[in-house]
Amino acid sequence: MSLVGRSAIITGASQGLGVAIAERFVAEGASVMLCARSGGLLEDVVGRLAPLAIPGQRVLGEVADVADPAAVDALVARAIAAFGQVHALVNNAGVYGPMGGIEEVDWAEWVQAITVNLHGTVYPCRALVPHFKARGYGKVINLSGGGATSPLPGISAYAASKAAVVRFTETLAEELRGYRVDVNAVAPGTLNTRLMAQLVDAGPAKVGEAFHSRMVKIKAEGGTPLETPAALCAWLATEASDGITGKLLSALWDPWAELPEHFADLDRTDIYTLRRIVPKDRGKPWGDM
Repeated sequence: MSLVGRSAIITGASQGLGVAIAERFVAEGASVMLCARSGGLLEDVVGRLAPLAIPGQRVLGEVADVADPAAVDALVARAIAAFGQVHALVNNAGVYGPMGGIEEVDWAEWVQAITVNLHGTVYPCRALVPHFKARGYGKVINLSGGGATSPLPGISAYAASKAAVVRFTETLAEELRGYRVDVNAVAPGTLNTRLMAQLVDAGPAKVGEAFHSRMVKIKAEGGTPLETPAALCAWLATEASDGITGKLLSALWDPWAELPEHFADLDRTDIYTLRRIVPKDRGKPWGDM
């Protein structure tokens, strides 16, 4: 149980991946403050996980919308009051937003998706940074996704917000290097959750024939097990990952459990980051000044 004695705030913890992350943190011994907008679903998750706690471990829930700064402030204050110290923040809450061409989607829904995915990641970090700095330790785990590394026509709000989350992760990691606060992003893989169902239901006209066919196939095959990204999130909250920061890690493809062995190669390098590709990176003889 690698998280005994540690505590975490996990957002979006009432469904899908958020529940799997909560389950893994509790199984590893962490005290958790779970948050979501849906009070009924959240209550069910807390009720199921609380009996699994060992002595000294607590499982709490707080209804909160991560897009509402006042609600986030209250969430953070309650977690600090309950646990004394918060060691980790997992920003999992997110939405796909409207699907279709940028000129045809509802603009208010597009803006709301940016608010939930980006603001709802940045503000919880902002709210907890003073606590992390005062304690001289902290872990921030931001959930990213395929939208951060490749274009997603028809899902532009999701793609733009997730790319922004990764660059914010890299930036915050640099701001907090001197405080022993690690900040990383996780690409969880293609998960068979309600979000996947939304993509399939949207149809090829809105998300593209090729992408829709791929999602239908992955949904039929089951997708990435939720336990895989949940395990990476839990590992990033442990002492074993101390010093690894500013990275975008794939839960499915990267050898994350071995990363401490390669710390010198990772520290202050652009491995596992978003960077611009120039012609010579692809073996082309042009483009250099």
